Amino acid sequence: MEIVKIIGMIIGFLLMAIAVIAIFDARKLTKKLFGFSDQNEGSKWMKIGGFLLFIVGILILYFVF
Repeated sequence: MEIVKIIGMIIGFLLMAIAVIAIFDARKLTKKLFGFSDQNEGSKWMKIGGFLLFIVGILILYFVF
């Protein structure tokens, strides 16, 4: 049972780290990954997705403990 907690914590922290990177580097990632003509729109949705991913990571950590 202890290994399940450790794996859950690792997954939760990884999701939170990816989300923080997506939020703070949204404009660079949008330029690099997508060919949107409207960069502001793509950046906005990247930040929203990062925020939701962060919430999922926090919920995983909450339910693991």
